[in-house]
Amino acid sequence: MTKQLPLDTYFMQGNQACAEAAITAGCKFFAGYPITPATEIAEHLAKRLPQTGGIAIQMEDELAALSAVIGASWAGAKAMTATSGPGFSLMQENIGYAFMTETPCVIVNIQRAGPSTGQATKCAQGDVMQARWGTHGDYTPIVLSPNSVQEMYNLTIRAFNLAETYRTPVILLADEIIAHMREKITIPPSNKIKIINRKKPKKTDKTFFNTEEIPPMPSVGDGFNVSVTGSTHNEQGHRYTADPIVHRQLVERLVNKINKNANQIINHEDHNIENCEIIIISYGCTSRAVHETIELAKKRGINAGSIRLKTLWPFPEKTIQTLAKNAKMILVPEMNLRQIFYEVERTVHGTVPVLPINKIGGGEMITPEELLTEITRSVNNIE
Repeated sequence: MTKQLPLDTYFMQGNQACAEAAITAGCKFFAGYPITPATEIAEHLAKRLPQTGGIAIQMEDELAALSAVIGASWAGAKAMTATSGPGFSLMQENIGYAFMTETPCVIVNIQRAGPSTGQATKCAQGDVMQARWGTHGDYTPIVLSPNSVQEMYNLTIRAFNLAETYRTPVILLADEIIAHMREKITIPPSNKIKIINRKKPKKTDKTFFNTEEIPPMPSVGDGFNVSVTGSTHNEQGHRYTADPIVHRQLVERLVNKINKNANQIINHEDHNIENCEIIIISYGCTSRAVHETIELAKKRGINAGSIRLKTLWPFPEKTIQTLAKNAKMILVPEMNLRQIFYEVERTVHGTVPVLPINKIGGGEMITPEELLTEITRSVNNIE
């Protein structure tokens, strides 16, 4: 039976790398609905999952897709779905249900230009805030952002590991450029890949939504008497909607199990940040222009550095606050109209100017030359 691809170097599309990584992570169930630019994930898993003893199914819509994923997870399978902006919008109620029921699963959103149908084949980064605040109520999501085909592979595995560790849905927020580009990717040997599985209950366990930070999760058919509801529930999972203390303890635990472990979840890549005047904060496809920009700036005598966010949420507030203490200017390039920019601005509390660099429509990338122009202008204004 074919499982993980053998150790080797491949020339692979980002969406295909995501699908192969899901198999490596132990995914046994995929449910989705075709949508540009995420469809290749479903197509690849439709071919590969049956080869690994798994199941891939096309549902009637995105609501049903995530419903099926949640059901499969409670049946004991590692499960995922993949979509783009309009489908992600449709999934929001079930995403909230997954948070409330503490259902581990992976939701891949390959961003395209919106709102609505927008430009279905063009790249954008407009779903950043929806990934954080899209569903209702209080919750803290984990959202990862790859910037290469290799990271589509690596971060998909990490998404499954985080979902299993913290018993929560995890969002892989990629974009059309990264999903459709083809690059060299190295598949490491299986004994070098860390795979995490959810905590299973002991036979004596009776509570699965208790005050323990991350309670064990039984599977349907394991013989445990467990109720699963999106309503406020007590330790046994039974609906308990009239008591404010029960609700407060439940929701605070759901939020705190992520926030208290933020240091283990947050991940970013730094480049040339020691004593730099200008800091560029980027993520996803936009970050691919930054390294060249820094080298071009250096030739002009400008000391620029960067932080690339691999984890968008929880947001790395402490890291950015520390970098801001010595910087003269922060630049935030995005293919949207100031989504992470406002988060950076809020985080630094006015201690340093924050400059947005934005481009939307047509899938046009922000180039190193455009970034350099803004850096040069910023330095001249500072002087």
